[in-house]
Amino acid sequence: MMKNLSLWILIGMMLGAVTGALLHPLLSESTAQSVVSQYLSIFTEIFLRAIKMIIAPLVFCGLVSGIANMQDPQAIGRMGVRSLAWFLSASVVSLLIGIVACNVLNLGGEMAAHLPAANESSGINVAPFNLKSFIINIVPQSVVSAMASNDILQIVLFAVLFGFATASVGGALKRRIVELTDAIFDIMLKLTGYIMWLAPLGVGAALCSIITTRGLGVLGTYGKLLGGYYLALILLALFLIGVGRLILGPRIYRLLALIRDPLLIGFSTSSSEATFPKTIEQLQRFGVPRRVSGFVLPLGYSFNLDGAMLYQSFAVIFIAQAFHIEMTFAQQVGVLLVMLLTSKGMAGVPRASLVVVAASLPSLGLPASGLLLLLGIDPFFDMGRTAINVLGNSIATASVSKWEGYTDAEIPHAVETVTQPSNAYSEPCSNA
Repeated sequence: MMKNLSLWILIGMMLGAVTGALLHPLLSESTAQSVVSQYLSIFTEIFLRAIKMIIAPLVFCGLVSGIANMQDPQAIGRMGVRSLAWFLSASVVSLLIGIVACNVLNLGGEMAAHLPAANESSGINVAPFNLKSFIINIVPQSVVSAMASNDILQIVLFAVLFGFATASVGGALKRRIVELTDAIFDIMLKLTGYIMWLAPLGVGAALCSIITTRGLGVLGTYGKLLGGYYLALILLALFLIGVGRLILGPRIYRLLALIRDPLLIGFSTSSSEATFPKTIEQLQRFGVPRRVSGFVLPLGYSFNLDGAMLYQSFAVIFIAQAFHIEMTFAQQVGVLLVMLLTSKGMAGVPRASLVVVAASLPSLGLPASGLLLLLGIDPFFDMGRTAINVLGNSIATASVSKWEGYTDAEIPHAVETVTQPSNAYSEPCSNA
């Protein structure tokens, strides 16, 4: 089955969509739809929980092993600067595409009949962005707590410090730590393979749950809006792939083939976390050293959510259009800058894109109730933005690896990926 995981996931998605479309009219009462949806989501929750339980060991062990074997201590700083430069550039482009697409399509102008009252609550609790709290919270009070809550930034910081400390100890102790972290990392990848058996059931149940409660009719009502949004996502995807082509050459197409499973999982479950273990495994098959993927990918999941950035600017301009509020060029640049700041402070926040938009609307002079126009179909927005998040982070990680001068040779089999000795990643290789 695992050799055809993509096919099984697609089958699961189609069966889930068809089943949901059949259940929606049969369960005419919203209460019945909600109850059935809750029970269907059990399978999705089990799959997501199983994935989340291996994220912390993967991040920690991959980073510690890689850094402890690193012969160039400055490499981490260099990778960090290159990663953040990519993240900032990609964020600006994503926001711009969202703004331009919504302006050109003028999708909000047709929503007058659906407008909520300007003072109506969106039901989303938001707290003002606090830069001080954000910076302080990067440092964990307890590494156990950070791992228990899957706080990626805190885990990355501790793993980097622990890796440098392990490298400085040297000798037999260093070898034992590296052997242990290598072994745990390899076991986690093996466990990922087992958990992926649940993927078709988990993604099918996720789609079935959404369509059972929302129905396919909502796609007709908001078809033009969703079509415009997905057109913008396609443009962003083509841009990212184009940049990847410039950096990676023709091998970008091999990378796209390798990450098709994480893309499908992200699209159907709307969870970036659910894709993390499989993405790391596929990046290693592509030839990305574990210390690069273990460092760049977690940062990307916190700071490089390209699909979410596009959605946030798209949503704000759409709401302004719906309420017939004219925004000048300077105001739209302000939207970009506000989103660029606030979105980076929402790492790890559930439904972060909605929270960012809800928090930003009042500061931009827009009614917070405008978010109600989008809440009903947000699951369909979320599917697309999650898939683009996975695509952007995969290309970013592979690109940073290329800039670092690591091997371009693909690792053809997963078993080879997990059985190479740790020192196989310690020396940069010349670019092919």
